[in-house]
Amino acid sequence: MGQSRVVQSNGWPPRVVMRKASGLRTLEAALIRSGLGPVAGVDEAGRGPCAGPLVVAACLLAPKAYDKLSGLDDSKKLTEAVREELYPVIIRLSLAWNVVVIPSWEIDSIGIHVANIEGMRRAVAGLGHTPGYVLTDGFRVPGIPAPSLPVIGGDAAAACIAAASILAKVTRDRMMVELDERFPGYGFATHKGYNTPDHLAALRRLGPSDEHRRSWRNVRELAGLRPVAAVADEAGVADAVLADEADPMLFDEFHDVRPDSRVATGATHAR
Repeated sequence: MGQSRVVQSNGWPPRVVMRKASGLRTLEAALIRSGLGPVAGVDEAGRGPCAGPLVVAACLLAPKAYDKLSGLDDSKKLTEAVREELYPVIIRLSLAWNVVVIPSWEIDSIGIHVANIEGMRRAVAGLGHTPGYVLTDGFRVPGIPAPSLPVIGGDAAAACIAAASILAKVTRDRMMVELDERFPGYGFATHKGYNTPDHLAALRRLGPSDEHRRSWRNVRELAGLRPVAAVADEAGVADAVLADEADPMLFDEFHDVRPDSRVATGATHAR
């Protein structure tokens, strides 16, 4: 475990001088030693694909650095076998965890960035154990009921975010394998809904399924929907209201927004 010391300041939280800890625990160790623990990490899987759900996970790791979690890393850097091996260990050793699933139709209703923000809020709220601090991967998440900090490349920099990324990735991959059985021919079990050449070829051949996101340009065009440019302005208004910030993907991937839309109330949890 790393060491840290609090530097006196006039503000809150106190500034912390961090020293390197083993693995990915440096930042969390500094926050815990400063009295800001326990620390939860939040991450998502499925922001980029044109098909399937967005899955958001929050994980509250115990302060102890378990040897069985020493292999934690960005889920994208780990093999599927390693992720599957770590998944039950994370669930068993974490203080609390929560996974929220946002379906493709809901992403189409409010936009991917707002769905991501709302999913992170819901994941933290459903932990059942109030964190002292929350680390999010990449960008600020307004509305979390605890002090929070966005960490660029967080799933490769903080163990709690890495754990959340594995929970989200494994959950989503399993769901895409199930969708492959429901919608044969698209290859969901292989590419997991991402825009691979094989997926795009299947999409052109078969047309969009119910799990394809109509707010993605390639899906919209194949479905014969209005060009994205025709609805970008109204989508931008919805994002600004819900997330208090602009979405950089707005002009590429959003479509019509229903004013009464919300993130799916029936969001499921990983099993």
